[in-house]
Formats: sequence, C-alpha cells, structure tokens
Amino acid sequence: MRRKELNVNQRTVADLSGVAVNTVVSIERGEGNPQISSLLAILDTLGLQIDITIKQLNDETV
Repeated sequence: MRRKELNVNQRTVADLSGVAVNTVVSIERGEGNPQISSLLAILDTLGLQIDITIKQLNDETV
C-alpha cells in the first residue's frame, strides 16, 4: 500500500489532503462511497493518479 511505503499514517494523509480521517480509513477498508474530489485529493497527496481508458469489448457484448 502506497501510504505505508511512504511511512505516513492515516491522520497525516487526511490532514495533507484536506479530507476527514474517517474518509481515508473507509477508502482503505473498501467501504463507503467517497466523493471523487476526496479520492483525487488523497491520490494526489500520495503521488498517485487515476488513468481512464476505453474499455475493451469482446464479441459477446457487441
């Protein structure tokens, strides 16, 4: 996990990204439904990004 690689605790990530620590905790647990702005702020704090690509379709879905 990137946060642990950086040796940063959840409180620090929350403070640096401007989101609640509960948001960081729930994202790490795979729970909740965070706002995209919160998710992007956390990713930016951790030096990560989301890349969006066109989904590959197979012949069965066309």
